Amino acid sequence: MLSVVVDEAAQAELRMDLDGLAREGARRMLAAALEAEVDDYLVAYAAECDEEGRRLVVRNGHARQRQVTTAAGAIPVRAPRVDDRRVDPETGERARFRSVILPPWCRRSPKVGEVLPLLYLHGLSTGDFVPALEAFFGSAAGLSAAAVGRLLGGWQADYQTFCGRDLADRDYVYVSADGVHFRVRLEQARLCCLVLVGVRADGTKELVAVVDGERESTESWAELLRDLRRRGMRAPVVAVGDGALGLWAALRDVFPATRHQRDWVHKVANVLGCLPTAVQAGARKALAEIRDAPDREHAERAIQAYASDYGTKWPKAVAKITDDAEELLCFFDFPAEHWLHLKTSNPIESTFSTVRLRTRVTKGPGSKAAGLAMAFKLLEAAQARWRAVNGPHLVALVRAGARFDKGVMIERPDEAQEVAA
Repeated sequence: MLSVVVDEAAQAELRMDLDGLAREGARRMLAAALEAEVDDYLVAYAAECDEEGRRLVVRNGHARQRQVTTAAGAIPVRAPRVDDRRVDPETGERARFRSVILPPWCRRSPKVGEVLPLLYLHGLSTGDFVPALEAFFGSAAGLSAAAVGRLLGGWQADYQTFCGRDLADRDYVYVSADGVHFRVRLEQARLCCLVLVGVRADGTKELVAVVDGERESTESWAELLRDLRRRGMRAPVVAVGDGALGLWAALRDVFPATRHQRDWVHKVANVLGCLPTAVQAGARKALAEIRDAPDREHAERAIQAYASDYGTKWPKAVAKITDDAEELLCFFDFPAEHWLHLKTSNPIESTFSTVRLRTRVTKGPGSKAAGLAMAFKLLEAAQARWRAVNGPHLVALVRAGARFDKGVMIERPDEAQEVAA
């Protein structure tokens, strides 16, 4: 009769749960990769010998075991060591082998290092990391409040680097602007974040600036725009924003050639706030007919109809549309593919909903500097999810000065003008 004999090591492997198997597989793969890396290094310098013919680059056992926190959990690692006796003839310093896979200082994988600050941003307090993630990673190493705090400390340095970067190699054809307010826990004043998001010539969206402003004042916006201009930013073709007067006055001063497009989401909310509840549903449909009209002519007729229906009883609600008609309909002079993106500054609003979540958990950032760094990191993380504008190939044509009629590019604008005359 046949029987299967299983040794103790094999039985231990069979008893592992799924997570344990994943960690064991990761440990073996990492160990094999480290050994292969050292083998390649030894082969590369195998021909280098001293005067007595002994190799200058040889193995030197293994380092002490350490825990490395990865997405698969905490993995014990004993990295192979190399004795490299080569000397640089210019500096006189000994050459050293440094693993690219696992640097000597590494205690957590880069992915884990990136996700910990983001978990904090999305609402997990520093004291909750160990109980929340210890079971997942299989160890509490590197998850203490102090360790997470050190990771968060790098945000402000990243933010300062971001604020000083050169913009001469970037061309923002469209920009969306907004000011977002939230409280600061250890200070009396609220933080007003002035945010600019740009659309580059290839159609991709990118964070341009996030700074502390003074109640969205003209001078605050103007100082931000002047700083961007000093660092090489060209005047955008169109700026999208809400009704904050400070932004538009600053644009006229710093970038006078930039055209203004009012944010329809904010405008509709402001108009409905001037109307009684009983008529808001009808007014919303009337405003949608203006915003979603197929061309400027239809939109202008829809404005006249809206003014006729609501002007007598609610002139203030009508004035909010008629006084800003040119800025509200600016998007009709650009590609129809871009209309959806030019009607609103939604990427900023949706991203800052996460900022507000974080500030509700912590009762606000401890300081304005911390709040700005938090907002910057959230916007930076969200940037990877922002999709390019529709018709990205048309953005460069807008920058080049191409003209559009009813959302379609005019191939020969001079001939079109002659025909119209």
